[in-house]
Amino acid sequence: MKWTEGIDKLGLGLYFLLCIFAIANIYSVDQKLGEKQLIFFGISIVVGLIIFFSRSKFFENLSAIFYIGGVLMLAGLHVFGTEILGQKNWYKFGGFTMQPVEFSKIGTALMLASYVSGAEFNLKNRKSLITTLAIVGIPAIVVLSIPDVGSLLVFTAFFIALYREGLSGWLFGIGGLFAGVFLISLAVNPLYVVIVIVLIYAVFIFLNYHRMSWDVISVAGIAGSLLLLCGLAFGTPYVLEKLPKHQRERIEVLYKGEKAFRDTSGYNLLYSKTAIGSGGMFGKGYREGSVTQGKFVPEQETDYIFCTVGEEWGFVGSSVLVLCYMVFIGRIYYLAEKQKSTFNRVFGFSFASILLMHFSINLGMVMGLFPTVGIPLPYFSYGGSSLLAFSIMTFIFFKLNYADKNSLV
Repeated sequence: MKWTEGIDKLGLGLYFLLCIFAIANIYSVDQKLGEKQLIFFGISIVVGLIIFFSRSKFFENLSAIFYIGGVLMLAGLHVFGTEILGQKNWYKFGGFTMQPVEFSKIGTALMLASYVSGAEFNLKNRKSLITTLAIVGIPAIVVLSIPDVGSLLVFTAFFIALYREGLSGWLFGIGGLFAGVFLISLAVNPLYVVIVIVLIYAVFIFLNYHRMSWDVISVAGIAGSLLLLCGLAFGTPYVLEKLPKHQRERIEVLYKGEKAFRDTSGYNLLYSKTAIGSGGMFGKGYREGSVTQGKFVPEQETDYIFCTVGEEWGFVGSSVLVLCYMVFIGRIYYLAEKQKSTFNRVFGFSFASILLMHFSINLGMVMGLFPTVGIPLPYFSYGGSSLLAFSIMTFIFFKLNYADKNSLV
């Protein structure tokens, strides 16, 4: 049929595959939750159809409203939010809950795409750079004030989209350097870290002395970054001690192992690894996992849903799921790069990068490579807010892609 031309069948097929497989695994953990997730999926499809039959310019024209609405919903948590599992990042309406941070990512992606696609945008211009950073930074700061550290990390995904549009790679290098200093200072004497930092700076200056411009700004930049890194190294242990006990232990688990905290913050990870490892090559079979059916892992239907896959479907099933995610995310990046419209491209890169961050952090979390931060696995973790928000982004992008393919421009 002619009207179906331009629909990305591979992308939509993978979306349906991930959602259906997710519902099956949630049903294995808890039958009632599986049935509720099926209802959430049905609602997502209805919303998706509404998006698909709407005008593609609708999202670009109303991007500012979506963005402001998302920020206001986040800010409103301080007054009207409900605390669940130690975090006040939910709204509760009777028997229903809604997590606004998931929808704020949509508004931020739309607003960023709208601004970057403007005629006057140029990342080499200071005004454009500051405005761009503000678009991402405002909701990120509100998220930090909740606080929701996991979602804050996801907001860094927007810098991948900005890198595609010309953002300097030096910012990623600096960010990686600061993250590295922070992580190393958690396990090594900060004095040793500072000595290494000073030596690295000394070698860099020695090798580039004649090629560097030694004006006031350059000297101030080098001196300032050196002081910040040294301050970070010395300040990291102090910050760690000031964190709430459960957050501090989640970080310490990475260095001391989950067995050292088996009755507290290491409990989830210990049984998550047990479940994944017990699955072997082909798994124990659907609804046959002893850890899954015994409900040993708290939040196994949400943040730790991947351990259910590992136990029941084994290494092969887990690998197929990971491969599906990689192909799906890669497909979004590929289609985004081929868009004629800058708005479409930036939104596509933002969407794919958000998926990539969620996917990487969640899998790293359940396998002990990353602290537990409460990041859902896209389309897979139980929850109406998460599934609906990711579905909305999915259908917006595929609608934009459909319009792009049928455009005569």
